[in-house]
Amino acid sequence: MNKKDYLKQIENVIANGPYADTWDSLCEHPVPKWYEKGKFGIFIHWGVYSVPAFGNEWYPRNMYVKGSKENLHHEKTYGTLDKFGYKDFIPMFRAEKFDPREWTKLFLESGAKFVVPVAEHHDGFQMYDSDFSDWNAVKMGPERNVLEELRCEAEKEGIVFGASSHRAEHYWFFNGGRRIPESDVNNTEYEELYGPAMGVTRDMSNIYDNPPSEEFMQDWLVRTCELVDRYQPKLLFFDWWIQQYAWKPYLRKFAAYYYNRAEQWGAEVAIDAKFDAYVYGSAVNDLERGQLDHITPDFWQDDTSVAKNSWGYTVGNDYKDPSDIVLDLVDVVSKNGALLLNIGPKSDGTIPDEDAHILKEVGKWLKVNGEAIYGTKYWKIFGEGPTDVPEGHFTDTTGKNYTSRDIRFTSRGNHIYAIVMRWPEDGKVSIESLGNDYKYLKSTIRDIQILGTDHHPEFSRNKELDIVSGLQVDAGKMPVVLKLTID
Repeated sequence: MNKKDYLKQIENVIANGPYADTWDSLCEHPVPKWYEKGKFGIFIHWGVYSVPAFGNEWYPRNMYVKGSKENLHHEKTYGTLDKFGYKDFIPMFRAEKFDPREWTKLFLESGAKFVVPVAEHHDGFQMYDSDFSDWNAVKMGPERNVLEELRCEAEKEGIVFGASSHRAEHYWFFNGGRRIPESDVNNTEYEELYGPAMGVTRDMSNIYDNPPSEEFMQDWLVRTCELVDRYQPKLLFFDWWIQQYAWKPYLRKFAAYYYNRAEQWGAEVAIDAKFDAYVYGSAVNDLERGQLDHITPDFWQDDTSVAKNSWGYTVGNDYKDPSDIVLDLVDVVSKNGALLLNIGPKSDGTIPDEDAHILKEVGKWLKVNGEAIYGTKYWKIFGEGPTDVPEGHFTDTTGKNYTSRDIRFTSRGNHIYAIVMRWPEDGKVSIESLGNDYKYLKSTIRDIQILGTDHHPEFSRNKELDIVSGLQVDAGKMPVVLKLTID
């Protein structure tokens, strides 16, 4: 189907479905139950940029910025840009050890309930088969339909499959190459890969600055709807630049098309978007590498990565401690959110040992304590304690020195889960919010259990709920869950 016919199909699906391309209609779309219950998923940044494995996943852009560390590294390692451009990495991206079954086994071990591979990053190279571009992993590089292979294995194991599109940013991503006359960005033979490369003086923070062309936005709409039709992702994640104001009509059309298609499939789906690209209530709000400092009744998501410095694999990635990931997960869930945790495979398709180790450690904790996460609801307050969690994007590397006074709450039925962020050496825990002033809990606490043990510690309810475990809990840096049974 050509683009013109696809655009007609999009209009037809919208006209004949329950969702119109208006904000009022789109705000009627519910958040999927699987999403609200699942809480924890895996994000995957894997593509041609994993070949140089230097800097971060923005290497393809920065290699064309004269004097940048990526540019200097590139010319020293691969040669000048008239001899070796980004396109020349594609034959080196072979994915010869990519085993989607082994990946899925690891995701299961991690306790993840959904997986969201990047279908196309800003570099314009698709990890799936498409009628609208030859620059994809089926026709070049690995010569495999990576997205489809992952979808089949994930769904076989009951993991919900999603996809991420960063296509919008492709409009300007390679614009540094315009400043370098000899670079292949200026060669019309490679125009489809490098895109318009527009807006050399772009102000990224200005939502009205240098809007994309109608032609580019129509192409984006067709490609994104094709992604939906071919692979039926239950979650579609977008990066930030769709907040540029010119995108608004196309965002509405895509959402209406996607939600109507899902109605035809009988599936629950969601869109993730940052800032206010999508009107409040029409999609799930996502914070990149960030958290909230309060509970919101609207389900939200924190997307973060196992590495502090990059979303994709690079040599020498600066990895987080597994406990930091678990603590973030607990804090996010206590505030009615989900955590999407990114890994960055190597170009040969293997998952680095460090990434795998983190996922396995998270999985060990969830195997013991998952009932305090999966299928829970937020409680009356998210928690208590002296440690502040800063709100906003890009706050995930801010040091959070949790103490035994830092507690997070989740709930299910007649159970409250009090999650102690740092277990005290003496085994004594005091929880002010559950004291006998009945400010938050006007019920009787019948029993307390430490998850992962058969131990039911003694407790008394005075000004605070005082718990004396009398048990050595070898939690290391991981949080410990107290399961309170309420009458």
